[in-house]
Amino acid sequence: MRTWIKSLVGRSLIESGLFRRMMGDAGLVVAFHRVSDDYADGLTCAVADFDRYCAFFARCFDVIPFSEFVGRIERGDPVAGALSITFDDGYRDNYVHAAPILERHGLPATFFIASRFMSTATVAWWDRELDPAPEWMSWEEVEALARMGFEMGAHTQSHVDLGEVAGEVARGEIVGSKADLESRIETDITLFAYPYGRLENMSEANRDEVRAAGFRSCASCFGGLVRPGDDPFRLNRVAVSGWFASPSQLAFEVGLNRV
Repeated sequence: MRTWIKSLVGRSLIESGLFRRMMGDAGLVVAFHRVSDDYADGLTCAVADFDRYCAFFARCFDVIPFSEFVGRIERGDPVAGALSITFDDGYRDNYVHAAPILERHGLPATFFIASRFMSTATVAWWDRELDPAPEWMSWEEVEALARMGFEMGAHTQSHVDLGEVAGEVARGEIVGSKADLESRIETDITLFAYPYGRLENMSEANRDEVRAAGFRSCASCFGGLVRPGDDPFRLNRVAVSGWFASPSQLAFEVGLNRV
């Protein structure tokens, strides 16, 4: 089906109210990476597009902090119509562009931080072809987001593949990222999302390490809705990328459980 048709149908689902009914008992966790007009790739959402997504989220969902989403799963409470907004990695445009838009719409969000990238000029391997290279937040900007009321979560120290590393290396990345964040923002860090986010990027042994480190969650990023009874350490997230031409297309795909 053509993208414009999906968007048209999705808009009709939103306007009619059928969209929420089609989701049934499910909730949704979305993941962003960059919010910027400097790049056009799978990790970047344009600033105006992000504003449109936020308007859609505010209109069509009960937008709650990710910690509350996890809490509902832990307690067995309903998640129907709930949505949490998350960000991975810690790009500076999250602070510069995303945070003001979120505040304008009155929306909470959670930022999963690769802690050893903050306040550095590190260029991640997946960003080496981009010019200029994307910047990371400074620790002062991470702290400012926390003071604004946004949640922080851990994303390892150096964005390692937890499907490949094991033992002390994996444990150091998981525990270390928690310690790095807690030392800077002086609050318990209990939320975790693993890097890359595909099924093969998290081993069972390292999922156990996440539990042992004192986290309440281990979020993926390979798609899927969230339903009552799901495991907080196997929580699905949907990456919002250029594959979705508009919020209306996202509504179409979510309504048909195709995310």
